[in-house]
Order: sequence, then C-alpha cells, then structure tokens
Amino acid sequence: MNKIRTAVLVSGGGTNLQSLIDYQSQNKDCPYEIVVIISDHKDAFALERAKKANIQSFITSPYSVMGAQKAKEATRDEKRNAVSNSVLEICKKNNVQVIVQAGWLTVLSGEILVAFSKRIINLHPALLPKFGGVGMWGHHVHEAVLQSNEKESGCTIHLVDNGCDTGEILIQKKVPVLKDDTPDSLYERIAPEEHKAIVEGLCLISNRILQSEK
Repeated sequence: MNKIRTAVLVSGGGTNLQSLIDYQSQNKDCPYEIVVIISDHKDAFALERAKKANIQSFITSPYSVMGAQKAKEATRDEKRNAVSNSVLEICKKNNVQVIVQAGWLTVLSGEILVAFSKRIINLHPALLPKFGGVGMWGHHVHEAVLQSNEKESGCTIHLVDNGCDTGEILIQKKVPVLKDDTPDSLYERIAPEEHKAIVEGLCLISNRILQSEK
C-alpha cells in the first residue's frame, strides 16, 4: 500500500516520536512513513532517536537557519517565520504529505500553513479548548490544570491553523486529576495516553488522505 510521507517536528526528548517510530516498525499496515525528523533545538534527544531509527534529521533552530548575529537581533515573529520557512523547504524537498508536531515548541507561521492546510497535526497536553494558547506547554499546562481544580485532564490531537491551539480537534484522551497530584504525577498519567493519541491521530489523517486519493 502507499504510505503517507510524514515529517515529525520535535524539540525535546522525543518520547512521542518514539511511539510513532515503534508503531511504524511493528505494523505492516501502518498508513504512514516517517521520512524526516526536524528539531528546533540542536541538543534535542529526539535527534538520537532519529539516528537510531535511520531516519534523516535536520536542525531548524533560529541560529542554524538565520545565523547567530541575525537570530540574536531578530524579533520572535521573525524567528518563527525563519524556522517555519526552513521546515517548509525541507518538507518540499522530501515530498512530505503530512506534518506532525510531537512536542514541537515553535509556533508555525506563514506559507507553511497554506501549503499544508489541514495536513499538520499537533499534540497538546491538555483537553482543548481549555489550557491552550501562548505559554501553555509542558509543565505550565499541568500547573494551570491543578491550580484550576479540574477533575480531569488529558491530551488533544488537533489540526494546526493560524492560531495557537485553535484548530479542529481530532482526538482526545482523558485521565482523572487526583487530589494529591503534582505537575509531574499528572504528566506521568497523561504521557501514555499521549503516546496512543499521537499514533491514532497520524493514522487518522493519513487514512483520510489515502481515501481522498482513491
């Protein structure tokens, strides 16, 4: 069967990337193929996972794509645009069909949102539309959930649009919030659900594309 050529964008350890790699290697009917891994941090451990899986990887930090001096003087929006344009160029060169943000911290902007409209998915560590938006990532999200005395939390897979965590919701996984939870303990309960959700989300979007091409 044809497999959807996929780019995975990462910033850190890459545990969700590993779930995607494992599913791909263990399931013959997997509808996607990861052809490139892109990190906006040069020291992300996810790059080691890419190397181990023999998947080509690229670094698109502002310093690597703009040069040190220009990156130092650039505004946040200029850095986002430079990184986004670099990701787009890599994806075009590698005939990528779908982009997955798996713990990716740079907000994409500009032409890539048009070129990959409805073909970029993001994993968010909360139940959107709650606890989304600028600054809501990692432990910041879990801290906000606990401070708000929520009864449940979880994760969301959604399409990426020109907002921040505002695109169509595809999949959500829920876990209870316990009385004695800390941000760490809540994360530990959500993380296994993230690993499932990101695979389900990529399979869903890949199968949609495969169906549309028939």
